[in-house]
Amino acid sequence: MRKKFYAIIGDPISHSLSPVLHNYWFNKYKINSNYSLLNVDEKNLKSVSQKIRNKELDGVNITLPYKKKIIPFLDQLVNDAHSTGSVNTIFLDKNNNLIGENTDVFGLQAAYLKEITNVEKKKALIIGAGGVAPSVIFALSKSKINNISLINRTFEKAIFLKKKFNFLEILEWKSLSAQISKFDIIVNATSLGLKNSKDFEFDFENVKDNLIYIDTIYNPIQTKTIKFLSKKNIRTFNGLDMFIYQGQKSFYLWNKINPEISNDLVNLLKSKLS
Repeated sequence: MRKKFYAIIGDPISHSLSPVLHNYWFNKYKINSNYSLLNVDEKNLKSVSQKIRNKELDGVNITLPYKKKIIPFLDQLVNDAHSTGSVNTIFLDKNNNLIGENTDVFGLQAAYLKEITNVEKKKALIIGAGGVAPSVIFALSKSKINNISLINRTFEKAIFLKKKFNFLEILEWKSLSAQISKFDIIVNATSLGLKNSKDFEFDFENVKDNLIYIDTIYNPIQTKTIKFLSKKNIRTFNGLDMFIYQGQKSFYLWNKINPEISNDLVNLLKSKLS
């Protein structure tokens, strides 16, 4: 059986632990495959899709900033990708159609939202309107959270999302530090706090005591905001569990094996972040 090749594309990409995650599972299940980082420019997205069609690559994960930009080069969006207009997993189906799927929605639900009780009564704020934001919106909505607001530095991007999800309330960026006191759940869907990147310019001082703060970032494992809120005994979640669960579903789509999330795997990933 020929060796198969998988990759993740994005920019920046060096922080990604996807090769560690998938190569761990390939080794565990004795699958003759390899997963690597693939740093590509936007102008090369079509060539990546062509490599999958030619079976030079057997599957690809997509991260920022290409989750929407890859769509014109695909044949079909399915399931959550169709609902969100955001793709993070690509594969060829049995008819050689290039399929875009979204496993971020599952990742968010499996990692965090199942842990929250009385979700229907919660008021949620999503910070950011980038590639992962549609997945966050859809995951919250699927989990029966109906009161969802969104705030983004570029107001026009937020309005664009409201066209797809008309139930959103859009807030202005300059009001962020004042608005955070109104919410039960806050999800950071920006790159603010990412390793070697910018962070929020203020501390989340005036939040509710029972706030649940979810960060989609996992590198570093504790952002400045998570450290700050943890000291205030606020319940926080970093992006590591979401990352693992979305990867688990991607692995299943490619290999038809639902891989185990073991303590050894979690510890391995954490060791790469320390």
